Amino acid sequence: MRTISKWLVAIAATAVVAGSQSADAGFIGMSRALGPMVKRIAFSSYTLPPMAYTQFCMRYADQCKPQQTLFRGGPVHLTTERYDDLKAVNATVNASIVPERNTEGLAGEKWLIGPSRGDCNDYAVTKRSELLARGWPIRSLLLSEVVTAWGEHHLVLVVRTSAGDLVLDNMTAQIRPWSRAGYQWVRIQTPKNPNYWASLGSRNA
Repeated sequence: MRTISKWLVAIAATAVVAGSQSADAGFIGMSRALGPMVKRIAFSSYTLPPMAYTQFCMRYADQCKPQQTLFRGGPVHLTTERYDDLKAVNATVNASIVPERNTEGLAGEKWLIGPSRGDCNDYAVTKRSELLARGWPIRSLLLSEVVTAWGEHHLVLVVRTSAGDLVLDNMTAQIRPWSRAGYQWVRIQTPKNPNYWASLGSRNA
């Protein structure tokens, strides 16, 4: 009996290790797949933030405070746990907000965190808020205004990681490198201060 028990324990341990290795392999595969596509966003000249962002900061002041001390600057190291965070937040927020088109133009842009119904702006700021609550540094979570292939202005969240600048978007469940998102890039928050926005060195990607 003892021999059989030891044998079963050994099989179970092997299965756990194999499962762990499989999960890690999947993540490593993802990292390697992104590797050849890593192309960092090049910030150009400073530009004015969207007017709706200014109103957003008046409503949610804590979301717009610059990070006071940078012990470690630059992109966040993308671990398996961090990537799981991105997938979970992207999926949860996309499912929790009922899409509702803004028909009032600039006057109707509210940029609300966690509404029951909303447009792309609400998805983007809600994802950013959720990742901040999970401990992601504010320097790595950049709101960005883009233009879609059909000419519509759209807001997405860009996450700066060691695997590249990744896009969380309410129009897809996929987390894509920014250079594969298929948008024209207009302006983006800067890592040093979320209240400073910049145009992009390469507008099309």
